Amino acid sequence: MLLSITTTQQPASDLGFLLHKHPDRFQSFNLSFGKAHVFYPESSEEKCTACLLLDVDSVELARGRGRNRASQFLAHYVNDRPYVASSFMSVAISRIFGTALQGQCKSRPELVEQTIPFTVQIDVLPVRGSEEFLRNIFEPLGYEVAVKSQPVDEKFPEWGESHYFNVTLNKETTLSQLLKHLYILIPVFDNVKHYFVGEDEIEKLIQKGEGWLADHPMKEQISRRYLKYNYSLTRIAMESLREESGLLPEEEKTESQPQEEILEKPLSLNEQRLAAVLSALKSTGAKRILDLGCGEGKLLRDLMKEKSFTEILGLDVSVRALEIAHKKLKLDRLSERESERIKLIHGSLIYRDERLKDFDAAAVVEVIEHLDPPRLIAFERILFKETRPNYIIITTPNSEYNVMWETLPAGKFRHSDHRFEWTREEFHQWSNRVAKKYGYHVRFLPIGPEEKDLGSPTQMGLFERNNI
Repeated sequence: MLLSITTTQQPASDLGFLLHKHPDRFQSFNLSFGKAHVFYPESSEEKCTACLLLDVDSVELARGRGRNRASQFLAHYVNDRPYVASSFMSVAISRIFGTALQGQCKSRPELVEQTIPFTVQIDVLPVRGSEEFLRNIFEPLGYEVAVKSQPVDEKFPEWGESHYFNVTLNKETTLSQLLKHLYILIPVFDNVKHYFVGEDEIEKLIQKGEGWLADHPMKEQISRRYLKYNYSLTRIAMESLREESGLLPEEEKTESQPQEEILEKPLSLNEQRLAAVLSALKSTGAKRILDLGCGEGKLLRDLMKEKSFTEILGLDVSVRALEIAHKKLKLDRLSERESERIKLIHGSLIYRDERLKDFDAAAVVEVIEHLDPPRLIAFERILFKETRPNYIIITTPNSEYNVMWETLPAGKFRHSDHRFEWTREEFHQWSNRVAKKYGYHVRFLPIGPEEKDLGSPTQMGLFERNNI
């Protein structure tokens, strides 16, 4: 498979500086799936072309797959992988052009942010879709797209066209942005990845997609394909992209997102909630605290003020929220001692994470109602069995109280992203079941003004591990 990048911006030979690959050298690199070669068929002041050629070793690739069923074995040797641009190309871009991908150039730093006219040739791109899909991906990013399809077999034209395309892209952009587009999008067209797709792929998607993916009209299709149709990972990625763009779904923009804040503000409910959680944590005598679903760091801010807490760890699924928390908490201005005391990490509440173990207490504030009910089972197991702190504090809305807000339509949740809102009885039943199953006991406290027969707007469960 061949990827070529051409520029006519003079002096065109500056492309060699940006790629950190000398135009006069033919260079080869060993990769886990074969070899990659970088060469320049043309390099002058007027025009420069850099080529990345992959030589995929199908035999070695198949050997590395371990045991295979006989019916699948031949397919590992006889396939299109050595001839098409795929996730192998993305890996090669990252490994071989990694410095350019990150937007670094020590010898000529002024080139990094320079907008340059590029022509990119991809031979051959497998598009699991149509030419229209290909254009719908690249054209919103400002590329001029030229496509040449390949017949299934030239000797049998009646068989029609294949899904393999020679693609030419033209755009004025920075080299770093160009490589980020290619890194993310090439596997999207191929719709196949040669390696396991886990949570770390979300971070790659968000980092490489920063500044363009959140506003792309096809961001959901891109995310879904890049993450290999993993629903859980795709949803996490979409939440992060939505927050980065500052745009919410239409229903959320017009009513639900501000409405929750408007509803609760007259009661100072958020302040009361944070104060109640902080008081409960202090009463346990815990030293090492987890804030799971920390968001923009409102509870973390209060935790940092309490010197009795010797270690504080905030986790959130949203990279954007963590960035905001880092800024609001001024973590880059902390002393070395304080910096060691608090950490922010990216992660999910439904996946096991060794970083969360051995903490004294965990706070999960207004988080569980954002989980789909089928995912609660995974959440329970991760929090109460795998993480297993001595104390767990969970807050969630009390749906019975919703009738107190005249502006909240009947049957509507306080936030459009809420997947459910429990009554007091439902929360008690869930909490008691989970506590019994995992060896905890639980007591309940109201947060906010209580109304007869309705309770308080927020309900809190304090779980304590048995025999601690």
